[in-house]
Amino acid sequence: MKRTPGLRRQIIQSLTVMALGIILISVFGSYVFYAIAVTYLPGSISETWMPSQTELVWIVCTIVAALGMAVFVAIRLSQRLITPLNSVAHSLREVAQGRLDARAPMDEKAMGETAQLVRDFNAMAERLQGMTREREFWNAAIAHELRTPVTILRGRLQGLAEGVFSPSSEIFEGLLRQVEGLNRLIEDLRVLSLNDSGHLELQRATVRLAEELDTVLQAFAAPLVAKGFHLHSELDANLMVECDAVRIRQALMALLENSLRHADPGNLRVRLRQADGWCHLSVEDDGPGIDSALAVDIFEAFRRGDPSRARQSGGSGLGLAVVKAIAEAHGGHAECQPSDRGSSFGISWPIRLCPPTPASLS
Repeated sequence: MKRTPGLRRQIIQSLTVMALGIILISVFGSYVFYAIAVTYLPGSISETWMPSQTELVWIVCTIVAALGMAVFVAIRLSQRLITPLNSVAHSLREVAQGRLDARAPMDEKAMGETAQLVRDFNAMAERLQGMTREREFWNAAIAHELRTPVTILRGRLQGLAEGVFSPSSEIFEGLLRQVEGLNRLIEDLRVLSLNDSGHLELQRATVRLAEELDTVLQAFAAPLVAKGFHLHSELDANLMVECDAVRIRQALMALLENSLRHADPGNLRVRLRQADGWCHLSVEDDGPGIDSALAVDIFEAFRRGDPSRARQSGGSGLGLAVVKAIAEAHGGHAECQPSDRGSSFGISWPIRLCPPTPASLS
């Protein structure tokens, strides 16, 4: 790709060429004029300080030629400077009026910094339009996720108020489950918002992570068995990790809930290990697996591997996004990889291995 000279260099070159041209016309042209005049028109040269008619004609022609050259250089510079600037200014006004699809056309005569300005503006406008579409998508998705539990709560409460339903522990337990679901949704949204703004704070401490994660596995043991899963845990009991144990437990709960909703009943393997200074936590199922095209965006908010299936099995579409946010807050990443039979969801983050302390061994 040929590199375009910078704007300053182009201006200096243009003005230098213009100055040299005017000097050539005025100085060397004068030598040529007087040489011709002395040879062929000796009487046309004035012997006083007042120029003759012939000399006046030459002076006027020299001025016209110099002005013509200056105007030519000015027009070329203005085409390369003012045209792209006006294009950007016009597109900026359109963007300010809400037309986010406005783009500044790239003039082939634009050069250096002005051409870069047009490219940067178009990139900014594209990014702004993408962010607006993403915000609209988020607003619609959040409204959709809130509508179902709110509708259920409203219907049950209205039925209780009108005497359609008789107060019972089953009804109140159902209402409580809906409230808990709303609370989880709000907490997930809060975590994602904090992560996007860079304010997701971690309470790091050196812990024996296997013990922390074992409490989560015990809490999920009954639901997993009820769904037909056989849980296998492979947790490195001697691994001391500096992390936010609460957030890591939250990530594991989201991974297990994802398996409960979307994986086929079968073996479910939870692994915790360290390798090359990194801690790896993964949950591997026996299927049905994730298409490679969908696995790229599986950790994005409200992105479901199979939308119809996800809607039937519940879930807000935020669980895996929260997992990704927690991994990134620890300086790591989340990943989805195919396994022998199904898929493996997990997070990895850098760790600092610490020797067990007397307090941790007691």
